[in-house]
Amino acid sequence: MPGHPREDPIAVAGRLVGRAERIVVLAGAGISTESGIQDFRGPDGLWTRNPEAERRARLEVYMTDKEARRRSWEHRLESPTWAARPNAGHEALVALERLGKLDTLVTQNIDGLHHLAGNDPGKVIEIHGSMREVVCMACGDRGPAGPTLERVRDGEDDPACLLCGGILKSATISFGQSLVASDLFRAEQAARRCDLLLAVGTSLGVYPAAGLVPLAHDRGAPVVIVNAQPTPYDFIAGAVVRERLGTALPAIVEAAAAARVGP
Repeated sequence: MPGHPREDPIAVAGRLVGRAERIVVLAGAGISTESGIQDFRGPDGLWTRNPEAERRARLEVYMTDKEARRRSWEHRLESPTWAARPNAGHEALVALERLGKLDTLVTQNIDGLHHLAGNDPGKVIEIHGSMREVVCMACGDRGPAGPTLERVRDGEDDPACLLCGGILKSATISFGQSLVASDLFRAEQAARRCDLLLAVGTSLGVYPAAGLVPLAHDRGAPVVIVNAQPTPYDFIAGAVVRERLGTALPAIVEAAAAARVGP
């Protein structure tokens, strides 16, 4: 006899989210692609198509190669991210927060769109930093990116720190650079106390951020994964959704809002 029809993954995900009260979201580049921001490792990703861009993302290269820095500043100046706006996926995470269910939003993205969408900054951990700020690698001075980008527009191809003359860098985490310890600690503590981890738009192949998934699961929290491609942790997930995030996340949050909390 034929088996029972498989239940809609969005319905399963919505029910799990509806039952949870302390949700940790782990967001990756996939949530921003519908805002016109290219991901990195996807089939059409920035680094897939341009390995040189990945090379420039290595801290040692950036710090020792003036031409790499010049190209990096040129790329930042031309980045479509400055004109990008939050999409329906970002807005769904704001709605999740308004339901009182969002404990912490850990984002691997550097675009700042969660802030623009309206999530509480106190709940957002930008685990890989932010392109909207710059930092001096010598004295640690940090500030908004705008003034430095204006210097690039005015002709400085490798702008130096105005306080000490040190190398300026986008306040993002490069390959070979450690995460901010306090950010990682906060993210891990949130994963330990959550009652559901929702991973959206992430390949779950970049650590230590991807390690939040098994950390939450080992503490008994269900895992929901919404991503276009398979991930290494699909096998432990209570629901895996393959639809576009801009469609899937609003549907999941809507289902969660309507769901009756069961035993």
